[in-house]
Amino acid sequence: MTQRIEKQGNKKNYDGYKSFQYLEAGTDYKEYKLSKENDRVAPYEYPVSAAEEEQVQTIMEEDYMVSMHEHTFIMPDNLQEFYEFRRQGRDWTAFEALSQSGLDVIFENFMDGTAMVTSQAGWKWSDVIHDIGIRFSDIAHQDMVIKAERIADLYRAKKEKKIAFVGALESSTMIENELDRLDVLYGFGIRTMGIVYSEANSLGAGLREPNDGGLTVFGKQAVQRMNKLGITIDVSHAGDQTSLDTIETSEKPVTINHAGARGLWDTKRMKPDDVIVACAAKGGVIAIEAAPHSTITHNHPKHNIESFMEHFEYTANLVGINHVAFGPDTLFGDHVGTHELLSGKLSIKSAQMAGMQRVEYVEGLENPAECFPNIIRWLVKKGYSREDIRKVAGGNIFRVLEETWAK
Repeated sequence: MTQRIEKQGNKKNYDGYKSFQYLEAGTDYKEYKLSKENDRVAPYEYPVSAAEEEQVQTIMEEDYMVSMHEHTFIMPDNLQEFYEFRRQGRDWTAFEALSQSGLDVIFENFMDGTAMVTSQAGWKWSDVIHDIGIRFSDIAHQDMVIKAERIADLYRAKKEKKIAFVGALESSTMIENELDRLDVLYGFGIRTMGIVYSEANSLGAGLREPNDGGLTVFGKQAVQRMNKLGITIDVSHAGDQTSLDTIETSEKPVTINHAGARGLWDTKRMKPDDVIVACAAKGGVIAIEAAPHSTITHNHPKHNIESFMEHFEYTANLVGINHVAFGPDTLFGDHVGTHELLSGKLSIKSAQMAGMQRVEYVEGLENPAECFPNIIRWLVKKGYSREDIRKVAGGNIFRVLEETWAK
């Protein structure tokens, strides 16, 4: 482990704002002890030389850093309070940590499937709307994070030393059988959506289902509506046939915004080669995830940055450098403990395989503030060109958004 380097490229203009400081704790909401934003675990910096570190800082300062999948809220410190905390329907954003993350654009997935205000099953329409509204209300009271609704917002954020939040949801379950709800979500600021999460919904089959009948008739209608609206479609948690059907049905590129390669680790949570190839052939991008115990390999059965980057290189070798990016899928708090608490609801059970070494956290990829500096260090250390780093750090994602968002 190296010492934390004082200089951090691409630091944002942050005025000290804390979530909901315009309200009164104890009167307007119940206060909980939250996890630390920084240094919850021992800080880790991927080892590079001084000259390489200078390159890293220059790249982060000058090029666009885009995470295609994150949850930037702060978990309660005591996970036994998780369900009570969730029922309050109010999440705190880690603004201070994000100001030092080096990120310019973050695909923010809110509470997502854990929006459990009225039901522990998640994905209820009213709960998702409540969650999005509360978070954007908080964001509207500060000036560092901006709500990204057009491509110009993404470019503006970096110029102004701010961070653009792209509203994202991992599933379309909450629209039930109503296409117009996609319009409503777009109006609220959602710009990318998954077709399905674990359990099947009215659009198709999730990756936990034993049988995958593919995209439904309604699912095809939803894909067409998302194309028309300018919502980028994602198939990270969709079953294999549903993924292939979605890619074929969509007139625009489709993403896999947080996954890995099944060719390296044989679980449903990872994507098989044919789905990865189909996604890239349509012009899409595959972003590699780092949620605990996901992107591991037989070479690196202990989840760390080396196993994560092995999935990156496998995918890049399979479909080319123009179709890979990063969607670490991290949060602020005990991610492993959260998975264990929600193991019956999340698509992670299949990852518990013989040979895997359990970790308490993923070293160097622990939260949204720690990931990208270490990813860029790894790429520089391994000799990737500036142009290739520019593509995988954000350029490939920008290309897909240019093709899928409303002009």
